Amino acid sequence: MQKVITDDLDALLDVLPPHIHEALLRQPDNSELIEVVLDLGRPPEARYPHKDVVLNHKEVTDSDIEYTVCRIGSFSGDNRAGIERTLHRISAIRNREGRIVGLTCRVGRAVFGTVKIIQDLVESENNVLLLGRPGIGKTTMLREVARVLADDLKKRVIVVDTSNEIAGDGDIPHPAIGHARRMQVPTPTMQHAVMIEAVENHMPEVIIIDEIGTSLEAEAARTIAERGVQLVGTAHGNSLVNLMMNPTLADLIGGIQTVTLGDEEARRRHTQKSILERKAPPTFDIVVEIQERDKVVIHPDVGKAIDAILYGKPQKAEIRWVDKDGEIRKDKTITSHAPNKKEPEFKREEPHIYLFGISHTKLGEAAKEKRITIDLTADLKEANLLLTTKNYYRRKPQKIRDAEAAGIPIYAVKSNSIPQFRQCLDSIYTPQKVAATSLAMNEAQEAITQVKEGNGPVELSPQNAYIRRLQHLMAERHNLASHSVGKEPERKVKFLKG
Repeated sequence: MQKVITDDLDALLDVLPPHIHEALLRQPDNSELIEVVLDLGRPPEARYPHKDVVLNHKEVTDSDIEYTVCRIGSFSGDNRAGIERTLHRISAIRNREGRIVGLTCRVGRAVFGTVKIIQDLVESENNVLLLGRPGIGKTTMLREVARVLADDLKKRVIVVDTSNEIAGDGDIPHPAIGHARRMQVPTPTMQHAVMIEAVENHMPEVIIIDEIGTSLEAEAARTIAERGVQLVGTAHGNSLVNLMMNPTLADLIGGIQTVTLGDEEARRRHTQKSILERKAPPTFDIVVEIQERDKVVIHPDVGKAIDAILYGKPQKAEIRWVDKDGEIRKDKTITSHAPNKKEPEFKREEPHIYLFGISHTKLGEAAKEKRITIDLTADLKEANLLLTTKNYYRRKPQKIRDAEAAGIPIYAVKSNSIPQFRQCLDSIYTPQKVAATSLAMNEAQEAITQVKEGNGPVELSPQNAYIRRLQHLMAERHNLASHSVGKEPERKVKFLKG
């Protein structure tokens, strides 16, 4: 499988200030150049796969940034611009007044040959979703999918190009998409509307969409699929399990819901009474996880894969990779997840609860009713949950401040009453919580593996404070660094090397 790479690198170098342009020309490995970073008051840098290079020690000035901005296209609502008839992307960093104080000039490359590893899948007329970490090559592969379907199979293909990522800047699309037509999106928030417009106005046989990231876009994707139009796209997430854990995008694979079974049915299935099930048929028939640039994991039947994960059954997938001779190799793989089983496949962290201002007697009665054994600790350092009343929490005594400083989740009940404790125990110990925790921890384990293999940092799906605490503990056990990012309810844990 021979690959041909075109990058129009001269077009990018020509928009850079002369002293940066000349410094780049002296670099020996520009065929692997990823991006050039210009930050006001700092030396310019060139980034390569395994190193960052300071191009010269002269700090970037306002005039350097203005020189580049004047030679590229206009910036869109997401602070991205491009160079006409190329795939290069220039992203701006602005100060509070809106003035540009930094530029990331990313090299765009058309790589002909990347689609071969999944060409039979996209030619099967099934809906195909590509997953993978940022920079792994999802958009590059999507670009060639458009060309192959439009040129080789003579299909009517529409590319919905949100930030001109797929077909480049300017009104004339880059040749890398062949005869596929391109619809530009005015602002990222309008992507879902342009997706529907493409179907209603232009009679496509195939729609290509990059970075499905909102519930409106997921809904538009389902509408397109239901109208019989083939859909090939990418979404945020590294794996199928990531997608299941993302409430915004779970609809792409059918959605997940909690179902309560009768006693007899639960015994027959050997599961909890409350289990997770798929709500609907998936929008995408096939999911491709891009693990490396020449290695993918394929889930050929997404519905069966999701059901297998939820029921804790072995999940069959296919691994494909390109060997040293350029030949595509295939093999089968079987993985197992067990969110609905009584014993998850990983050892789940049980709550170790520190009580502050709580009636031990009444809490014990509520636990006895629920047939729950509570693990209490008298040492705050050993706790992973603090239980108190809202009255105490508002006063913020030293113990509660210590718990917050240590990142220990705090659960506050309205009063020291048995009904309040029943509700509290339901929130902490219900089977639904166990199932959700199981999926979250499986995702964390996959992320740990990726970071250890050098494919980091990795952001996990948004979780509540208790699950985030468990994920931080997992990182500590594997000697990885971790911190929480974002605001509630989208706050999530990020893993990176320590």
